[in-house]
Amino acid sequence: MEKSHSGFSKLQYFPASFFGMIMGMTGLCIGLLKTESMLDLAIKPGEYLLFFVVLLFSVLLAGYLYKMVRFKQAFWEEMRHPVKMNFMPAIAISLLLLSIAFWQIEAVKVSFNLWLLGAALQLVLTLWVLYNWIHHDFFKIEHSNPAWFIPIVGNIVVPIAGVHHVPADINWFFFAIGIVFWPILKSVLLYRLIFHPPMPERLLPTLFIFIAPPAVGFISYVALTGGQLDGFARVLYFFALFFTLFLVFSINKFRHLNFALSWWAYTFPLAAMSIASLTMAQIANSQAYQLIGWLVMAALTVMIVYFFYKTVIAAKQNKICSPDH
Repeated sequence: MEKSHSGFSKLQYFPASFFGMIMGMTGLCIGLLKTESMLDLAIKPGEYLLFFVVLLFSVLLAGYLYKMVRFKQAFWEEMRHPVKMNFMPAIAISLLLLSIAFWQIEAVKVSFNLWLLGAALQLVLTLWVLYNWIHHDFFKIEHSNPAWFIPIVGNIVVPIAGVHHVPADINWFFFAIGIVFWPILKSVLLYRLIFHPPMPERLLPTLFIFIAPPAVGFISYVALTGGQLDGFARVLYFFALFFTLFLVFSINKFRHLNFALSWWAYTFPLAAMSIASLTMAQIANSQAYQLIGWLVMAALTVMIVYFFYKTVIAAKQNKICSPDH
């Protein structure tokens, strides 16, 4: 392994958590596209953002593929790392979210191809992570953190675009994986948070991931049931809303954290909450939920612009893609 930290050699330290950027920005893009449709806007900011996200995703994916080929040892170390391995499915989820965005702009073939690749990769990585969780000799309770939701509960994202592309049973298969594992993982993580030492500060933003399973679960369940707002759908939405309120109530715990890539963990859960609220507004024909969705989206937009700026600065200062970070 090369010792130089310049040029392409720095890509050996390129983390899969970088794709949290894509998840958050694509989530915002989907929310903007949904708002454009609801309001029949002439201006299409969502489409411009989608173009930018596709370019950024292509650059990040090229960088990570280079790491996989050129720095195999570093790649496999990440794949087996008790914390870092859980960010690997962010690549698959990014593909699935892009599939949703392209479906919204009626690019059906692109949406299907992205969905097929994302769903297949999501299943493979789910099996890989679950295998390592169960057949291991290195995990400790301190290794658990809300990023553990990503590899398993990420399956809930699959049906959102999948309902337009494949038979219902395939979508229910993925939904079942995520929705059944969600309360199991939630119990493990709450036990860790309550009865063990606090998580490292750099991982505190991952607490926002608690919002994602019920929020995405609501969107996915509504898609699977053809827009039905039954009791289970309401439970998913209102639990997501409660945890969002709880994290707003806990805002002082996040105000003085030093920047890290983990800050992007704030973004996708909030995007999911915004989209879930807009979906709720459409089904219930309620302006209150619409207001919640737009308020969350406004806050998310500011955060993404600021986080992108901080990420660029950190990269210039060698605080990203280096062995010490």
